[in-house]
Amino acid sequence: MSIELLGYVAAILTTLSFLPQAVKTISNRDTKSLSLTMYSAFCLGVVLWLIYGFMIGNCPLILANGVTLLLSGTILTVKFINVVKQRE
Repeated sequence: MSIELLGYVAAILTTLSFLPQAVKTISNRDTKSLSLTMYSAFCLGVVLWLIYGFMIGNCPLILANGVTLLLSGTILTVKFINVVKQRE
């Protein structure tokens, strides 16, 4: 297995792992059990990995972190909206 293929397989597996949570969160808007701190830190980490991927020109890193940021950022956005609504 080539290094590039290994990167794509890892990217697909880790990225797809967020899909069920994103679909569930979007469909039911329930984020009570999700940590705002964890998702904030995670999204920041993903942004940094994405920047790193661009800096070294690594396509698997760019694609995986771009999609993961979209999914986890959606979850974070719903969580943030719910936290704001609870405080009102």
